[in-house]
Amino acid sequence: AKDNSKDKDAFSKDLLKIAKTTLSSKILHIDKEYFAKMAVDSVLRLKGSTHLESIAIIKKLGGTMRDSYLEEGFLIEKSIGVGQPKRIENAKILLANTAMDNDKIKLHGARVKSDNLDLVAKIEEAERERMLTKCKKIVDHGVNCFINRQLIYNLPEQFFAEHKVMAIEHADFEGAERLALVLDAEIVSTFDHPELVKLGSCKLIEEIIIGEDTFVKFS
Repeated sequence: AKDNSKDKDAFSKDLLKIAKTTLSSKILHIDKEYFAKMAVDSVLRLKGSTHLESIAIIKKLGGTMRDSYLEEGFLIEKSIGVGQPKRIENAKILLANTAMDNDKIKLHGARVKSDNLDLVAKIEEAERERMLTKCKKIVDHGVNCFINRQLIYNLPEQFFAEHKVMAIEHADFEGAERLALVLDAEIVSTFDHPELVKLGSCKLIEEIIIGEDTFVKFS
């Protein structure tokens, strides 16, 4: 066996032969060349990285095998928050795994009873202020895109819209991990020290439609 990893053309041909052999099945027999080239091109885009999990395969019903294609960029099947920018150039991205509903301590089995509506209102207002403080800390990282593994509720969604920050919620664990790899970022859960956080970046983020579904594209 000969190592052609230093010769780009020869290495590509070697990978193509391997891919064709791997894809020798009745299902892909006719389109074997097409999908082998797609597989090789996707691996070569990793530029030597062995993180094959950076390659996301998105399956959609309808169409033919030949409708499959290799996207220039990275896709996640999510929508951007209401009233927020749908397209951002030179994006600075904060990846997080944090609660964005009511920022409060949850005690299992705990119950609070009160016959004082003013007291209840004060508790709700305190929770609201805590969430707004958290949102401000996120924006103070100097980002224009915030991606969270958990849900983002109405109050923080509105805050991000007012500050022209694109927010993407409920990015699943696998999607968030892939994004961290692709964007060269880290996933954080606290926001008190922006100087210690490794932000992600990309040239363009935009919302696109594929078939009948909404995706966010990073390129």
